[in-house]
Amino acid sequence: MNTPTLSLKLLVDKKASKVLFAEAGKDFVDFLFNLLSLPIGTVIRALTNGSMVGCIGNLYESLENLNEAYMQPNQNKDSLLNPSILTPATEVPLMLPESDLQPIKRKLYFCPNHHPCVTDHKNIKCMGCSCNMSEEVEFIRMNDSTANSTSQGGYVKGLVTYMVTDDLSVSIMSMITGVALLNKFNVKDFGVLEEKVVEFGIDQGVELLKASLQSKAALTSVFLVNKEVKDGAALN
Repeated sequence: MNTPTLSLKLLVDKKASKVLFAEAGKDFVDFLFNLLSLPIGTVIRALTNGSMVGCIGNLYESLENLNEAYMQPNQNKDSLLNPSILTPATEVPLMLPESDLQPIKRKLYFCPNHHPCVTDHKNIKCMGCSCNMSEEVEFIRMNDSTANSTSQGGYVKGLVTYMVTDDLSVSIMSMITGVALLNKFNVKDFGVLEEKVVEFGIDQGVELLKASLQSKAALTSVFLVNKEVKDGAALN
C-alpha cells in the first residue's frame, strides 16, 4: 500500500544551516493542528518509549506490565494504552504509523430502561437501575450532515498558502510576513538562502511529532539535521 506524502517548499539559510520557514498547503497545516488532538497514550505509542524525553514513557510501560487483576472493574488498560481518537468534525490526514491510530467514531451506551445517562464503556452498571449499560446509542456529530457539502475537510481552508516557521508557528504567507522573518533573523545576504523541496510522509510525521516536543527548531531537526545524520550513515 502506498503511504501518503506531501510536498513542502523550505527556505533554508545555508550559512546558519537552519530552516527559516516552510511554504505549506492546508494538508500540512491540518497535520500540525491535528497533533493537538492526540491523546498522550497515542503520542507515546507513535514515538516509542525510547524516543520520549523525561519519564512519562515509564508510566506507559508500567501500566502495560500491570496485571489486569489490579485494575478497577469498570476500567481497562486499553483505554489508556490505546486510546480512541474521536473523529474530528472533518477528516484530517493523520500521517502517523499503524492503522489502529486512525480516528474512530465514538460509541456510547445506555441501559435497557433508557435512564437519562450514557457511558462510553460497555456494561457499566446504570446509576438509575443497576442494569448493564449495553445498548449502543448513535453518536451524531454536529457537522455530520454538512461536512461533505460545505467543507474541504481538515481544519483550515485551502485557498491560501501558509508559512510555518522553524518553531512551528503558523501564519498566512505574504511578502510582508516573509520580509519580517528575514529581518528578524538579520538575513542581509540573499545569496545564503536556498529553496529546497522535500517530501513529508509517515517517517517525517513521526520525527516532527518528536521534534515538536523537544526542540524550538523542529523543521531544521527533521529536514536538515536528521537528513545529514542519515546521509552520513549511508556513506559509512
